[in-house]
Amino acid sequence: MNPAISLQQVGKTHGEAVALEAVDLSIERGQFVALVGGSGAGKTTLLKTINALAQPTSGEVRIDGEAVGGLDGPVLRRRIGYVFQEIGLFPHMTVAENIGVVPGLLGWKREEIAARVDELLDLVGLPRAVAGRAPAALSGGQRQRVGVARGLAGRPSILLMDEPFGALDPITRTALGDDVRRLHEALGLTTVMVTHDVAEALLLADRVVVLEAGRIIADAAPRELMAGHADPRVEALMAAPRRQAERVRALLDG
Repeated sequence: MNPAISLQQVGKTHGEAVALEAVDLSIERGQFVALVGGSGAGKTTLLKTINALAQPTSGEVRIDGEAVGGLDGPVLRRRIGYVFQEIGLFPHMTVAENIGVVPGLLGWKREEIAARVDELLDLVGLPRAVAGRAPAALSGGQRQRVGVARGLAGRPSILLMDEPFGALDPITRTALGDDVRRLHEALGLTTVMVTHDVAEALLLADRVVVLEAGRIIADAAPRELMAGHADPRVEALMAAPRRQAERVRALLDG
């Protein structure tokens, strides 16, 4: 069986600047993968090659064994859920209209879209009463939940998330992260998330992929990375969550 997502020797340049260099990555169905690394490491560019928002300069991206380069971009993106860093809700549309964009493009009937909106509001933990409100009337955490609902509206098997919780307060961020992990498992998704928060990646993901200057320098389960890594750049990233874990342990031990 083909992996859900496959990148084979993928490169991406912007003029002379290298965003990705010879990236090989295979993600099986049902995995939750977090992409971490410093600013400019290539995380968001890698994410965008999966749904053809960025076109590789070299190499090939495949979804379920099918080359992305041979597919119509808009049609592909209707099959893949995407949660934006800036949430990206349409301010002139209601919550229900925002969630219903992709089903509408897919030709769903009005009553099917309405039922899907209700279903998704329940799934992401929002009251159905918000359906008729404008995004501006919601809190940041509520807007991001609407963004997740919109990403799932077309029943995708793959969900891509670009810094989905970055602007939220710690309590809201933790709650939404837990809910996204719950949805990932309940809906049988393949999820790829970009985050600057290494602790968040370790707690939510099955695999953590570390990028540096457009190359993958580590790809392992959270427990393996926390246990130690030969690359000092990876060790530097793991230092902060290790210290946090040690401090929490010390507090609990009295």
